[in-house]
Amino acid sequence: MDAEKVFSDLMSRALSAKVDLSECPSIRNNKNLEIFPRKFKIVTAFFILVSLFWIFRDDLFLDQCIIAMPDELSKAFRPPVECDFCMGKTEVIRAYDLSPDAFESNFAYQGGPIIIVDAMNNWTAPEVQNNLLFPNFVRRKYNFFPTLPKVFDYWYFKRTYKEAKKKRSILNCQFFPYKSGLRDLFEAFDMPEERVNQMEGTEPWYFGWSNCNYEIAKILRKHYSSPYFLPKASENNAIDWIFMGVPGKGAHLHVDNVRLPSWQAQLRGVKEWILAPPPECYYKCSFFSAVVKPGEIIVLDTNRWYHQTNVLPGDISITIGAEYD
Repeated sequence: MDAEKVFSDLMSRALSAKVDLSECPSIRNNKNLEIFPRKFKIVTAFFILVSLFWIFRDDLFLDQCIIAMPDELSKAFRPPVECDFCMGKTEVIRAYDLSPDAFESNFAYQGGPIIIVDAMNNWTAPEVQNNLLFPNFVRRKYNFFPTLPKVFDYWYFKRTYKEAKKKRSILNCQFFPYKSGLRDLFEAFDMPEERVNQMEGTEPWYFGWSNCNYEIAKILRKHYSSPYFLPKASENNAIDWIFMGVPGKGAHLHVDNVRLPSWQAQLRGVKEWILAPPPECYYKCSFFSAVVKPGEIIVLDTNRWYHQTNVLPGDISITIGAEYD
């Protein structure tokens, strides 16, 4: 007779007779069949969960899917939107000295786009660094005014990320190579100096990434803050986005898969935004473009507007932005 069937019959008979098999010497003395108290199991499970949380604590709060849906497939399953957000709009509005109440009432949740021209007056990110080797009186006397580096440039980001302690969590942050051939953020910050400076014969580059590492975010946010015009009840998003690249490059025409509208601050360089309505609104809305200059912030709902960006000739482009509720 099959041993498994014999054991099954034995267990059925024991249960019917209400016999506690754990008191049987052959079972009680066999470590493989030892029955642990329920409290012991609960305590053990608790400590296992706490240990797993501690080990993977840096990854638990990342707003990122394990398997990302291909861009074209996500567009195919994108639900249609109402065209009210784009009807009648043929250009980007530019504004300044915009109060949070006025922004919330007229622009915050209408889809945009709008450009605020005075939103970085108290930020240090786009400022020129001090050059202690050449004080102002020396420059004036000898008519020597060198081009000084900005706070946020390629080398600042490279140095900051290379010195970060939790590098594994940085690799978990979302990275957009934009056909630059770069595989991740550390490879992007390991480009030869000739390519960074766009010497003749080198490949142009443009990439973006989410600043999901709390250590780095704390350092970078010393140089910028939430734009003054955001609604008073708006909470600061935990994730910022940074995009950087050379003239002639940019992002292809696409629509984002996000929940909220967003702002994007132009810290350096000049970037052209080409905006297009979604396919269901082609016959109701217009295509148009806008140029965003250093010191300006563009606000729009990138989940509804299809958008393409081009870095215009001149300085390297660096932008930083986030969603807002």
